[in-house]
Amino acid sequence: MTMNLPFITIVSGLPRSGTSMMMQAIEAGGIPALTDNIRKKDEDNPKGYYEFELAKKTKDDPSWLPSARGKVVKMVYALLYDLPEEYEYCVIFMRRNINEVLASQKIMLQRSGKQGANISDEKLTELFKAQLEKFDHWIKTRKNFSILPVDYKDMITSPKVQCERINKFLGGVLDIDASVAAVDPSLYRNRT
Repeated sequence: MTMNLPFITIVSGLPRSGTSMMMQAIEAGGIPALTDNIRKKDEDNPKGYYEFELAKKTKDDPSWLPSARGKVVKMVYALLYDLPEEYEYCVIFMRRNINEVLASQKIMLQRSGKQGANISDEKLTELFKAQLEKFDHWIKTRKNFSILPVDYKDMITSPKVQCERINKFLGGVLDIDASVAAVDPSLYRNRT
């Protein structure tokens, strides 16, 4: 199923910033999610990751994009640079306290038995901030991108207000109550 929308809806942000939660809310509100379900849900994302492997290969193969119109797809912010100019994108960009992002990443890596980058939290914070500043500047220069920043904590504490903002941004197509019901505050586990 696809909604009759002229744009591609993208949920983006840093890893562990609430992008999967936002995908759940938008999908519950009526916009179908473009996902392949290759990465299975686990303790870190008990409702699923909502990833789409082809999105990670857009630079070399953008052939999936026509089928994404009227749907929502999750892409880490660095992949948005690879999107071709001939499409219109509405980006919901998740913002989350950087200390919470880092804490969540550490826990996820520990659970999976993987080593994280051998970089201090201070250095990672500087790196992420610089990358986001570069991204913010870049996206403002793109005529085919619209962006709506959404704070993770605000989405948890006032989902109705945030879902109303998102609905307005996407042209009034969401079932707001269904989107709100998809937000699970119990999954806000790494707080600062």
